Amino acid sequence: MSVITIKADRISEVHISDGQWDLSLESALEGKARAAFIVSEKIASQINFEIELDTDIHIFTIPDGEEGKSATTLLKLWDWLGAAGFTRSDIIIGIGGGATTDIAGFAAATWLRGIDWVAVPTSVAGMVDAAIGGKTGMNSDYGKNLIGSFHSPIRVIVDTSWLTTLSDRDFSAGLAEVIKCGFISDKKILELVKDKSLQDIRGDIELVTQLITLAIKVKAAVVSEDFKESFHREILNYGHTLAHAIEIDSKYSLRHGEAVSIGMVFAAELSHTHGSLSSEIVEQHRRILSALDLPISYDASAWVRLLPLLSLDKKARGRTIRFVLLEALEKTTRLESPGERELAAIYERVSK
Repeated sequence: MSVITIKADRISEVHISDGQWDLSLESALEGKARAAFIVSEKIASQINFEIELDTDIHIFTIPDGEEGKSATTLLKLWDWLGAAGFTRSDIIIGIGGGATTDIAGFAAATWLRGIDWVAVPTSVAGMVDAAIGGKTGMNSDYGKNLIGSFHSPIRVIVDTSWLTTLSDRDFSAGLAEVIKCGFISDKKILELVKDKSLQDIRGDIELVTQLITLAIKVKAAVVSEDFKESFHREILNYGHTLAHAIEIDSKYSLRHGEAVSIGMVFAAELSHTHGSLSSEIVEQHRRILSALDLPISYDASAWVRLLPLLSLDKKARGRTIRFVLLEALEKTTRLESPGERELAAIYERVSK
């Protein structure tokens, strides 16, 4: 088992292993009278809750995916925690994909103004992105993750044995966030996936572990420097400005990573047109993402719907739309208020 430390609002540990998640969880529960397990419906039947400690276990199952990140779910969670008598000395455990750990963390952040929690992500996206960095939250009718807080888990338990149950589509979607880390901060990731297909990667557990570890290290370093996203942490949103709009437009029929894949190609094209990014790196985006069975284009007729959604992005300031761009590999910059005509022209390059 390897351990990565994040120094943000508190010191968090990320434990990375293959098949040892229960041991890490047991040590996190030591001294806790009650533990609330918030789990997604999809994986509830896969979990053994026979924890051999003097801890009172409570289990709350929520809907899978983005449906679980709703105000309705949160209200039920609050009532459930109250009925069970949870105090500040108790703990919440979120087990599932990124949506599950997001809402579990937000419940922990808001119950009694903040209690300890542990994230056990079961997807690639959860392991490298959602569960890392202390962002918690839920969705609004007006956008994704618009309601939330910064509240780091005391521990993140990353266990690659969960990944055997993922579909190829979900595995691929998670890799989009890994590739993002390669472009913005660690090109070794790009070198490791060069000329490899999705199945090449899935079939090599050592490579999977290496990629996940490198991506976590990228996010851990960024979060430790800028926990509340005052500026530097925004680089983790590379590709996300358009991605969040696409997710809303698709009514979340696209996975988050699939939308991020399209968003990264868009951001790369904008970086090339508006800055110094080479056409070779733009093409590198398309080549790597396509090889991983990720989409790199979206409906051509959608632009009129997507444009107003861009202003809902969390990086926006007032009416100013802001994009994270690349000047080169591992070198990011920002672009504010690009013209609508320019954005529309760029979108034509990623539309179908």
